[in-house]
Formats: sequence, structure tokens, C-alpha cells
Amino acid sequence: QVQLVESGGGLVQTGGSLRLSCAASGRTVGSYHMAWFRQAPAKEREFVAIISWSDTRTLYSDSVRGRFTISRDNAKNTVYLQMNSLKPEDTAVYYCAAGVWTTRKDNYFFWGPGTQVTVSS
Repeated sequence: QVQLVESGGGLVQTGGSLRLSCAASGRTVGSYHMAWFRQAPAKEREFVAIISWSDTRTLYSDSVRGRFTISRDNAKNTVYLQMNSLKPEDTAVYYCAAGVWTTRKDNYFFWGPGTQVTVSS
């Protein structure tokens, strides 16, 4: 089993930055691809970014490409999401997940409880 816990969320103004962290415990996440998803009120959970287990591949949604950067430190069992140039539409609960290489949320094995990000206009 893998336990994931996100941190780093909060309230920020438009144009600001936040860095989310996802700490894993239990079994190492080194063999899993790791992703970030987000869910705004009354909306479906949507894919944000994914990084391969080897840290050689990344993929971003169109809405965050160029503003967000995903990274991982397997030695620390931690995944990060650096979010720059934040917009009000980025407001959501952000979740990290461990699983296969996909943008589909149904194919992830483990999820964290989420961290709230609120961007004020």
C-alpha cells in the first residue's frame, strides 16, 4: 500500500505562485508514474500533470502547460507541482495520485486526500 499526503495549498492572488508537495509513505512510489489532478466545485476531477517513474517524461494539460511544472524526488518519496502565474480558474482541490501512464483518473491506484488552492481575483 501507498499513502499519499498533499501539502502546500492555500490562498494566493492572481499571478502568484504556490508549490504543492505530495509525500508518500508505505511502499515506495519509485516504480509508479505520479500525477496531479484537480477538482473544482461542481466539476469533474481533471488531469493536470504527470511525471514518469524515471523522471524522464512529463505531460501537462493544455490549461496549465507553460505555467505549472511537475517534478519528483524518488529519494525523498515526494512529488512536487510548482504553479506559477495562477489564475482564478485554477481554484480547486488538488490531488496527487500514483499509477500508470494515463490522463484518466480511473486508472490510478492510490490517491491523497487533496489540498485546497484558492486564487483570488
